[in-house]
Amino acid sequence: MLRVHPDEPEPERIEYVVSCLRSGKVVGMPTDTFYGLAVDPVNLRAVEKIYEIKTRLKHKPLSLLIADVAQAYELARDLGSLFDCLTERFWPGPLTLIVRAGSRLPLRSTANTGNVALRVPDSAIARGVARGLGLPITATSANLQGLPECNYAACVRQQIGDRIPLIVDGGPTGRRVPTTIVDLSAGSGSWQILREGAIPTHEIALALQR
Repeated sequence: MLRVHPDEPEPERIEYVVSCLRSGKVVGMPTDTFYGLAVDPVNLRAVEKIYEIKTRLKHKPLSLLIADVAQAYELARDLGSLFDCLTERFWPGPLTLIVRAGSRLPLRSTANTGNVALRVPDSAIARGVARGLGLPITATSANLQGLPECNYAACVRQQIGDRIPLIVDGGPTGRRVPTTIVDLSAGSGSWQILREGAIPTHEIALALQR
């Protein structure tokens, strides 16, 4: 268990977390919604570990946290005006956008869908780790299938502490509802809400009408 300040993360502790990810380890860490499991998404063995830990269905792509919008343009393709509109309004925040993956991400990391789910979280720790790694980090929730998501580090330790080498304790997370997921992958100005979460549907629609 590694304690990190949630608002002003200690640089040496962020660098330690980054070094663990670079070596292929799975790290439990806070986001702005729930605690998540972070790995380097281009390390396919590390990605496999997440599916094994969570006994997660392998056709489900992993959501990725990024440091800023610029990172999205490095990882995705065919990003249009809807993407720009939503990210300007809601990032950093609890909005996950599904877009077409670029060539930098292995197809396996997209669960062979060719799509990627991206988000800039309102979490200084998560953004700092993604910035230090120079890549996105995975963000699937740090809980076992069928058990509730974790809002604090001790919950992660109780559920999966015997399966991962490091848990970052950034205190309780700020929300108790998941992100809203909007699918923009079809292109041509179309969008679809796959899950309504912290951001209501009407706020998404209103942002896209401007």
